[in-house]
Amino acid sequence: MELRSRRLSAPQANPPTHRPAARRRARAMPEREPSPPKKKQRVSEDEGECRASPEGTSLCHVLVSPCCHAWGDIALVLMAGCGLCKRTDYDPDIYGETCRQDRLCVHENCLYHASGLYQHGADDEGFFGFLLPDIEQTLQRVAEKVCCVCRRRGASVRCHRRRCSRTFHYPCGRERGCVSQFFGEYRSFCWQHRPTQQVQPLRQQHPQCAICLEAVQGRPCYRTLICPSCTSAHFHRHCIQGQALRAALHHFRCPLCQDMQTFQAEMFRLGIKIPDRDAAWEEEGAFNELSQRHNSCDASLCLCSLGRDYSNNTGPWRMLLCSSCASCGTHQRCSAIPEDAESWECSGCSGVGTAPSVSAPAQ
Repeated sequence: MELRSRRLSAPQANPPTHRPAARRRARAMPEREPSPPKKKQRVSEDEGECRASPEGTSLCHVLVSPCCHAWGDIALVLMAGCGLCKRTDYDPDIYGETCRQDRLCVHENCLYHASGLYQHGADDEGFFGFLLPDIEQTLQRVAEKVCCVCRRRGASVRCHRRRCSRTFHYPCGRERGCVSQFFGEYRSFCWQHRPTQQVQPLRQQHPQCAICLEAVQGRPCYRTLICPSCTSAHFHRHCIQGQALRAALHHFRCPLCQDMQTFQAEMFRLGIKIPDRDAAWEEEGAFNELSQRHNSCDASLCLCSLGRDYSNNTGPWRMLLCSSCASCGTHQRCSAIPEDAESWECSGCSGVGTAPSVSAPAQ
């Protein structure tokens, strides 16, 4: 079970450790109305200009209010998109859960980083403690604010740097190279004021991402992060973010040096979201597929009139699994296997271009 964070209004000195206390964002003083956004500046690719298209959508990650079961209304709201960023994409790795109640639909990450929006309710009220009237009031307040990335209205995220007036939608900022932190005050920074790494990585001739093994830049930048402990582990930002979401707070560490405390603190500072729960592979039922035994005839022509899934303990419809991979099976008759055969090996395991092999019992 994931422990939901609560935003703080006072600065937090350090990111949470792997056993964080409950965090709540309390009411803060009203923000100064920002001046009109300045003209966009051209930023080099090394400084992290990212304009990748959003990922696909998935309805299975939509959090729906239990009081409503009208799938027609749900589809209508999903087509309208998130009330804060106006996007209809629902990739949980990017947007978090999608919260929907009545006619209101918002992304979890858009909620946490909306400037001036605080959790005034209990954890089970509204969306993670964000009350619906507060969300609707925020939507009205940011309706005329222009995103400095897409130039459209409704920008709800503001750069935390003093005297910086840039505002943007959460996903627009993510694509542009902005950093949004997932601890304490849940601060966001534009591409010019975002936190950067000052580590000196070990020189490598062809640096690779320690997760996907694809090429990365040899120095830290927005798209390439480096472990501060060993300074030899390089990561694509999206690769280490995916690893953090699956390993979570209790297992997330550098895959090379295995450091946890320093590594997590640095990743938190650089905007990596590390949920406070157990790892995905520790969840109940995560390994159910491993206990399932293959039970189907994979012969090119199955002769059993009862179907490929039928099997018997003895006789012509006895099911034999490949003795090497156990991922292919066949009825005894479908592959012309002798009745006294004890094992069978599929053509893929017995060798390319060869027929399946059969082993007879020892004499």
